[in-house]
Amino acid sequence: MQKIIVFLGPSLEQSAAEKILPAEYHPPAKRGDLLAAARDGATIIGLIDGVFHQESAVAHREILTALRHGITVVGASSMGALRAAEMDTLGMLGIGEVYRMYKSGELESDDEVALVFDPSSGLALSEPLINIRFTLKLARDTGIIDPDAHDSLLISARSLFYPKRTYRAIVTGAGNTMDEKAGERFLNWVTSGACDQKREDAVAALEYIRNLLG
Repeated sequence: MQKIIVFLGPSLEQSAAEKILPAEYHPPAKRGDLLAAARDGATIIGLIDGVFHQESAVAHREILTALRHGITVVGASSMGALRAAEMDTLGMLGIGEVYRMYKSGELESDDEVALVFDPSSGLALSEPLINIRFTLKLARDTGIIDPDAHDSLLISARSLFYPKRTYRAIVTGAGNTMDEKAGERFLNWVTSGACDQKREDAVAALEYIRNLLG
């Protein structure tokens, strides 16, 4: 019988995850957690969320150890996407658009997926840059903002330290490089129009694992 352990946090709420894939869900992975999962008998590990700066991040060698023990390791969305792009040639499986962008070199820094979250509720308290990229592109493509405003907002987002990234802070940071009315229009739209690529990729990874089970 398969034992599935998934490391999940702000990318997707656990209640939604459980409807997709019955599994043993753990908080975002830190150094040593995958080794512990392997010792606990995991046959499939889903690495979605992991810590970046709060504690030591998941090490490459522990993923390699799990793979050498015949454990299927699937990565997506956040830390999982980053590690899968680095280790897919060694057998780790990467799923989703964020993984693809890291693998292609479009994304390089872990800053792209980093955010701060409430450790008790798992709710995100800042916006990851990768989601901001997708949101700004959609806003531009649908005429909410023009190309110049898109570029100004992206520059503003990239200039902010990741815990400070909120859509209002991004608009404020753009300052007089964009029209004030355009900024307010964007903020009104983003409450319902924002993209969450990390969530989409987390869902895709869980569906992939479910399909592995036949």
